[in-house]
Amino acid sequence: MSEAVQTLEGWYALHDFRLIDWNAWHAATPQERKHATDELNTFLSQWQQFENDKLGSTAVYSIVGQKADFVFMQMRETLEELNELENTFNKSSFAAFTIPVYSYVSIVELSSYLAKPGVDPSEDPEIQARLKPILPKSKHICFYPMNKRRDGNDNWYMLPAEDRKTMMRSHGMIGRTYAGKVKQIITGSVGLDDWEWGVTLFSDDPLHFKKLVYEMRFDEVSARFGEFGDFYVGNLLTPDKFAKLIQI
Repeated sequence: MSEAVQTLEGWYALHDFRLIDWNAWHAATPQERKHATDELNTFLSQWQQFENDKLGSTAVYSIVGQKADFVFMQMRETLEELNELENTFNKSSFAAFTIPVYSYVSIVELSSYLAKPGVDPSEDPEIQARLKPILPKSKHICFYPMNKRRDGNDNWYMLPAEDRKTMMRSHGMIGRTYAGKVKQIITGSVGLDDWEWGVTLFSDDPLHFKKLVYEMRFDEVSARFGEFGDFYVGNLLTPDKFAKLIQI
């Protein structure tokens, strides 16, 4: 049996993708739309306060294309908190004008492939900040799920641990060339959702998403072992921009 890599876990994450039911939104009275908008703004303010108190974090983005209109990316300490947050929003009048189209449940994960020798992770402020991150408010987001392939000779999980470690370090070097340009948050989802990892990228220039993912495709980890799901890309939604999005 190959050696399983040890991981460190942080906050739980929920990517909640939704469409706006524009027909219902147009059919609503101005009073109904105002009430729903006020409720939305209340949620946004509450989530911001959670972030200010370092009890979690939220990112809100519009989505370009027909897969969704917007996404709430939520992070909380426990799965119960995420579930309560989701259910509370679903009971709101604004949620009645939305259609859930995709969601992803995972947990922030750091691999021991990249661990610092002799450092206690619980005492390392840099590691703790990565396990419980305040989500960037960059101009753009890119999310996609992925697996490591298990197919014949290209079975990631049958490789010796040292080989996997060497390849992951090489893989990570590509990401480092985008330091300051792209912020990456890896969330593990084995046993939590249909894929093994979720990758969320943040940048002020969406072209960096294309270039980073393209370059990584030539690395052995991706070229031989990477399997990717749908990509979701979008633009930052501040409360003012969200109000403009739904304005009729």
